[in-house]
This record gives sequence, structure tokens and C-alpha cells, in this order.
Amino acid sequence: MFVLARALTYATLFIGLLLVFLPARVLDSAGIRAPATIGPVQVAGAVMAAAGALLALACILTFVFVGKGTPAPFDPPRRMVAAGPYRFVRNPMYAGAGLALLGAAVYCGSWELGGYAAGFLLVTHLFVVAYEEPHLRRLFGADYERYCSVTPRWLPRRRTRTGS
Repeated sequence: MFVLARALTYATLFIGLLLVFLPARVLDSAGIRAPATIGPVQVAGAVMAAAGALLALACILTFVFVGKGTPAPFDPPRRMVAAGPYRFVRNPMYAGAGLALLGAAVYCGSWELGGYAAGFLLVTHLFVVAYEEPHLRRLFGADYERYCSVTPRWLPRRRTRTGS
């Protein structure tokens, strides 16, 4: 139960800063307010944002219950996580956060927030390549190498049907 409390605390800080506070500053500095009416574009943006948020939440819970750890780099899972959303891509939590940001940009009609989302994804990619993957290779060795060989970093592969 303590690991769940730690994970929720770290996730709240991460989400609060990078996905709520800073994007709100971007929108405020650009003079963008929430749309007065809700149309198909806003619905599409809200669906994207909700899907991204649910994906990130599923990742956090997978880290807690499968990995016995948290998403924080300084308090990582004790076991390698290749279950749940991690079966399809190696970084679904970051992808979910990026999707949530892009959804918010669509909802608000904000190119500025879209730029923030793109910057977030670029910085995240650099972090993953420069720090996270080398760290996981040291921590989990051959198991992580096998996982990397069959699981793409960002975009899921199209599944092919076998048999008849």
C-alpha cells in the first residue's frame, strides 16, 4: 500500500507541474481561454486528452502492482514491467502524457500548447534515450534487451494474424 501512496504522490507532482501548471501558463501567456462553445473539435480534443490520461493512469497502476515501484526515476519499479500497456510500447506513460497534452491543444485550438506538447515529447525522447534505457539495461540486463528487441519504443506495431 505504501508503494501506491508513493506512486500517486509522484504522479500528482509530475502531472500537476508538467501537464497542468506549465500548460496553463502557456495558454495564459498566449491569451487563450477555454472555448465558449463545445463543438466536434473540442469533443475530439477531450477524447484524446482523456485517453492519454487513462493510459498514463494504467501505466502508474501497472508500475505499482506489477513492478512494485513507482514511475519516478529515483524510485523505480523493483521488477521489470512488460505487462499492461507496456506489452505494446516501451514508453506508454510518456505517450499517454503527450496524447493528453495534444488533446488539450486540440480542445483549446492552441498552436502554442501544441508546441509545448511537441517540446515535451522531444525532451522525453532525449531523456529516454540518454538516461532511462541505459539505466534499465544495467538494471535488468538480458531481460530488458529481449524486451527492447520485440517491443517498439513509441508506436505499437501492427499485429499480424497467424494461422488460417
